Amino acid sequence: MKIITPSPAELTLGRAATPIAFIRAIVTAYRRRGMDPASALRQAQIPAGLLDDPDARVTAAQMETISGIAMQALDDEALGWFSRRLPWGSYGMLCRASLSSPTLEVALKRWCRHHRLLTEDIVFEFSQTGSQQRGTATVRVVENVELGELREFCLVTTLRYLLGYASWLIDSRIALTETRFPFPAPRHADAYPHLFPCQLHFDADTAGFGFDARYLSLPVRRDERALQAMLQRALPLTVLQYRRDRLLVHSVAQILNAAPGAAHTAEDVAARLNLSVRTLHRQLKDEGVSLQRLKNEARREHAVRLLLQTKKPIKQIAAAVGFDSEKSFARAFRTWTGAAPSAFRTEAPEGLA
Repeated sequence: MKIITPSPAELTLGRAATPIAFIRAIVTAYRRRGMDPASALRQAQIPAGLLDDPDARVTAAQMETISGIAMQALDDEALGWFSRRLPWGSYGMLCRASLSSPTLEVALKRWCRHHRLLTEDIVFEFSQTGSQQRGTATVRVVENVELGELREFCLVTTLRYLLGYASWLIDSRIALTETRFPFPAPRHADAYPHLFPCQLHFDADTAGFGFDARYLSLPVRRDERALQAMLQRALPLTVLQYRRDRLLVHSVAQILNAAPGAAHTAEDVAARLNLSVRTLHRQLKDEGVSLQRLKNEARREHAVRLLLQTKKPIKQIAAAVGFDSEKSFARAFRTWTGAAPSAFRTEAPEGLA
């Protein structure tokens, strides 16, 4: 089994070139239906002669243009991969079926289950090994029919679209641990790290990818309005990479919420996450937050719970959330909520107390 590990340069390139092999696959779908792809190629500004150059590449924008045109012209969002067409709007329906999921885990399970309503030529299977804190989540593709010359294009596109949709749902990059494909490394294998920035395995048993199971508990952050906007240009999901990784903020928050009164120095938190202090601060900054802000949020939430759900004296609550004195706690609490702790407790609506 051949393994390819992307270089740092490959991972930092802002725009990846699409192999001409994927354009040839779209042309094949046209010709199987007895249709001429010339107009689609012309609108995407792809010279027909380029199809004969196995090393040729096109831009992501050209790929988006010709894919969109072909899907509507063929009335097939699968672009000829399957034994029956998937009419325009099929994948939008699939996205909508997962939109109300509370977490990524539920969304992925729904996606895999509902995709079988579209076709059983390929089936998506979700699995998890280990705990959600230390385990791995895996999505694999089971091929129930021979996909023929469109096999590579089908497997690459469906996996990348699912990854893009999942990242969009939780508004976070999902860092893959590995991606596998059940065919030899193609001539254009150097393009794969742009789509799947992780360790790549070719000649594997099945197609699929794996990632840290902690992503599964992240909440879905999108709604119907966001979905409508996304579906206007859904194809970029197959090529865009998210920079934001909400798993770090989620993991830090879990540590802080487990003991909101503890000191939680940067050194302690970084050690718990197997990161350097510098990396911790840099990645939190990329997320637009700081460790101190997350500590304040954990303290505030814990203080509010104690004020509303217990009759503990303010002094005890101050100590429970990590303050040396009742005065310093009151000052911080007023900054957080605009009210003194005693007034907050007294004036809280009856249903919250």
